[in-house]
Amino acid sequence: MTGSPLPTLPAPPLRVVFMGTPELAATVLEALLARDDRVVGVFTRPDAAKGRGMSVVAPPTKRLATEHGIPVHQPAGWKDGTALDALRALEPDLVVVAAYGRLLPQSALDVPRYGCINVHASLLPRWRGADPISRAILEGDAETGVTIMQMVLEMDAGDILHQAKIPITDDDTGGGLETRLAALGGEALGTALDLWREGRLVARPQDPSLVTTAPLVRKSDGRIDWTRTASAIERATRALDPWPCATTTREGTLLKVWRARVEEGAEDSPGEIVAVDRDGPLVATGSGSLRLLDVQAAGKKRMNAADWARGARLAPGDVLGT
Repeated sequence: MTGSPLPTLPAPPLRVVFMGTPELAATVLEALLARDDRVVGVFTRPDAAKGRGMSVVAPPTKRLATEHGIPVHQPAGWKDGTALDALRALEPDLVVVAAYGRLLPQSALDVPRYGCINVHASLLPRWRGADPISRAILEGDAETGVTIMQMVLEMDAGDILHQAKIPITDDDTGGGLETRLAALGGEALGTALDLWREGRLVARPQDPSLVTTAPLVRKSDGRIDWTRTASAIERATRALDPWPCATTTREGTLLKVWRARVEEGAEDSPGEIVAVDRDGPLVATGSGSLRLLDVQAAGKKRMNAADWARGARLAPGDVLGT
């Protein structure tokens, strides 16, 4: 699709408001802070209880903003007008959003002089939604990247301004790929702003026929279905690392599968242990077999699967899952 050039962005410093929450967003914010524009405020999600002790933890973006003396706003929502008033008071020229975790109303999108742009961790229009990184690995995509786009009321549907690509490797986990994309996002944002100031940034509409969606990954998505192919299950062990992790059961007890390898097929029933040797247990699937390499039994630490199998007295013919 053809695009339309954007009016040239003025020279720095612009008054920029940043909105984002997790580590990925903090990495993008850090890159923005290294530039000449002025970040006048940060919006992020409220502090949340996390971990076994359920201690209250501030989002990474809040911690970074506080270190730099930037005012932080943590609205629970945008319906009562309080957050909108706070945004207007900051008088932003531009709003930059990265993994904020909130949908902005049209009234907020209309506040900044040069609009709102989003740093999204996929090659739109593929993988619109909350979990594009996990979905790209789950589906076996060969590449992914970052899209800088104009924001509209519909989620991730705005015009594409700039894209940067990277390959997805056979070793990429969800967490590892997120780290790579976070760094790429900071670089891509900087490139987009530079092109915008040079009058060379073009807004290109997304092709609706190519849209795929990336709904939020839930804990139940980690449950291994052994009737699926060995390749699909192996991708799940990587895509869902570090959360929620691919899981199965052994005699009714939870077993996390952190790392696995696809091997030749077997005639056994899906979930059945085909062999147990020094390389780890080999499990039959709907197509092909899966060699378990790293696992974590309930109440235990992550460990080599061969060591776990030996201690658990796993034997051919045993069955994982239900």
